[in-house]
Amino acid sequence: MTAAGESASHGLTPEQAAERLRAEGPNELPRPGVRSLGRIVVDIVREPMFGLLLAAGAIYLLLGDLAEALLLLAFASISVLIAIVQENRSERVLEALRDLTSPRALVVRGGQRLRIPGREVVRGDLIVLGEGDRVAADAIVLACDDLLVDESLLTGESVAVRKATATPAQQRSAMPDFAPGGDDLPAVFAGTLVVRGQGLARVESTGERSRIGRIGQALGDIVSATPRLTRETRGIVRTVALIGLACSALAVVLFGTLRGSWLDAVLAGIALGMSMLPEEFPLVLTVFMVMGAWRLSKARVLTRRAAAIETLGAATVLCTDKTGTLTENRMTIAELRTPDARLRPDDAGPAPWSPAMERLLAAGTLASAPEPFDPMEKAFHALQAKNGGGVPQSLQLARAYPLRPGLLAVTQAWAVEGDRGWQVAAKGSPEAIAGLCRLDPDLVAAVRRQVDEMAAEGLRVLGVAQARHDDPQLPESPHGFAFDFLGLVGLEDPVRDSVPAAVHECREAGIRVVMITGDYPQTARAIAGRAGIENGGVLTGAEIEAMDEPALREAVRRTSVFARIMPEQKLQLVQALKAAGEVVAMTGDGVNDAPALKAADIGIAMGGRGTDVAREASSLVLLDDDFGSIVRTVRLGRRIYDNLRKAMTYILAIHVPIAGMALLPLLTGLPIVFWPVHIAFLEMVIDPVCSIVFESEEEEADVMRRPPRRPDGRILSGIVIAWSLLQGLLAFATVAAVYLGASRAGGSDEEVRTLAFVALVMANVALVLVNRSYGVHPVRQLTHPNRALVWVVAVAGSLIAVALLWAPATGLFRFGGFHWHDLVIAAGATLFLAVVLDLFKAAWRRRLAG
Repeated sequence: MTAAGESASHGLTPEQAAERLRAEGPNELPRPGVRSLGRIVVDIVREPMFGLLLAAGAIYLLLGDLAEALLLLAFASISVLIAIVQENRSERVLEALRDLTSPRALVVRGGQRLRIPGREVVRGDLIVLGEGDRVAADAIVLACDDLLVDESLLTGESVAVRKATATPAQQRSAMPDFAPGGDDLPAVFAGTLVVRGQGLARVESTGERSRIGRIGQALGDIVSATPRLTRETRGIVRTVALIGLACSALAVVLFGTLRGSWLDAVLAGIALGMSMLPEEFPLVLTVFMVMGAWRLSKARVLTRRAAAIETLGAATVLCTDKTGTLTENRMTIAELRTPDARLRPDDAGPAPWSPAMERLLAAGTLASAPEPFDPMEKAFHALQAKNGGGVPQSLQLARAYPLRPGLLAVTQAWAVEGDRGWQVAAKGSPEAIAGLCRLDPDLVAAVRRQVDEMAAEGLRVLGVAQARHDDPQLPESPHGFAFDFLGLVGLEDPVRDSVPAAVHECREAGIRVVMITGDYPQTARAIAGRAGIENGGVLTGAEIEAMDEPALREAVRRTSVFARIMPEQKLQLVQALKAAGEVVAMTGDGVNDAPALKAADIGIAMGGRGTDVAREASSLVLLDDDFGSIVRTVRLGRRIYDNLRKAMTYILAIHVPIAGMALLPLLTGLPIVFWPVHIAFLEMVIDPVCSIVFESEEEEADVMRRPPRRPDGRILSGIVIAWSLLQGLLAFATVAAVYLGASRAGGSDEEVRTLAFVALVMANVALVLVNRSYGVHPVRQLTHPNRALVWVVAVAGSLIAVALLWAPATGLFRFGGFHWHDLVIAAGATLFLAVVLDLFKAAWRRRLAG
């Protein structure tokens, strides 16, 4: 509806535009919310370990031991600070991924043409459209001349569509609900690209009210579930925490009853609770996700949702769009046909060709815009230039006859220097060109057979004709020329060079590649064949529409190529695949892909050609739009998951000897080994070991030769938990043997504690070496050092040396003397532990790596 003060030639006044911008908001999509720094801090300090450290520190203050209280508080503060930095960095990554730039728009305001940022365009603005412009908002076309628009970001189809001027009735009313993709519609849509012609349009919808915005709003209805791995780790921590609390309460009662010191009993109970609580799980999961996102970024992949990293290794189906994903989203000439010959330019190489082929290509180029934006016209110019040709300088474009609803062909008349005649060329649908050439029925039937053959190969076919016109006046219609039919030109959107190899690797990794496109079945079948996708059958959108849910679930199990698919059906297909038990990764770049990208287990957007909506809906963004990056992403995802499992296996294992050594003295009456300060110190070693060291480990040799892991499989399966407990029990038995032996040898309480603590730290190193790989034994691991492990061992060793040799630290840790023969005993026990565990690992290797 035309507002007061608004005219078809003057547009809005600056004051009206400013008022609407304030009232309706900027022309951009709403930003996703992020957690504030305060919220991150609150979430972290609620962790049980932080509370236990604070409780132990408070008790030491009550006992008057200020040094130990401050040390515990320092340990707590450092752990919380590290976690806050990591969490805050993750939140900021999500914000940085949004493309803040918007296309600039040429608008008419107050009768003046102004170039403004796209976000400042408002409803009622008059926008001027020209070749190469990105449309800033949904708008009604008030006037246009040969206007062609590429709407592939909305429809998925790379062929531009022509636009028509709205009727007076359409101009007087609000914008109807036009669907993009059809020819001769009087509407343009935000995010689409003008490839030819010019026009004037009135903005009807901006921001979230545009078609792009409505798709963005629909994404909000698709709820993303809490990541399975997060739920699993929370459950483990909760279960073990309950057990730990029960054991802590029992320890307090035993210690207080048997030894009479209730304050020491509370400290011993806190130490036992800290030793049993695997609070590293949430922190390690965060570190792995952040570092995984960083490693993926080195491979030109940005991570928007960390949960996708844990899911990559379980992906069983990769759904991919055709245009711009498998293909290059540009047109090339794949075949030229005259009535009695055919030629494929890639096979024939550059000219010289036969005169008939040269005339066919030259005429097609003359029927194209001199400076084209349309992908098909670019293809004509590119091939002509490759063959050393072009539009001769002696020719000047005199008149262009654009596409019309009744004649789907473009005709251009060129003036010849020094000649009163005209050189005329036409290209368009084969039927339209045949009509212009007035071919007899037999020739028309022959042309149709050739068109069908080329279409079956996935080509878009155009007819080409030329004419010589000697009349000084040009006719008002192309029908006034005497055209000669030259032949057919087949164009294709070529498959990316990296795609066949990437599809093959996916197949090797047990991942089925599925192509979903809006193109015709024969085109889809041809593209799938070139990409290496198994296409035993093609299922169309019309066939899907006729299916109920059970039938569709069964169909998607055996079909890998889907054609003539509407945007809402992409979402339906993803949901059907998930219902069939598949773990679905979905790639895409257009707005029409966004709902399916969000609904998929792993949404992968193309960053170069992708829209803001597609990137916001996705889990991962490929910065270089390289389909081959998906394979590298899967490889990295499997490596990250493997290393996370190794880290969690180690965490469970190391807590067994720590908890055992915290409980053993309470049961035997021997000297207490661990107080809260010792547990806090061990946590400062364990956290970086299990996060940094294991995260840095290289992938297993067979990482891409395994089938995808079961989607319902647990990272800590029964066999993994059993392996962790076995390691922990053997480590506890080794350290307990050293502890009991030192006690029976008559060592003082401080000397026994020192030897037991050093033995436990060295047992920790043995567990790290054993868990670094499923197949390589610990001795060989020493010849393939992990740089992070070297640093962690060096720092931890230095801290222990300080605790053993610096008197203030020795007193704080309640350590006694430590001798060289003590080191030999601890090292011998560690070597024995590593050898025994290596024998068990060799027997369990296959089950652990599965």
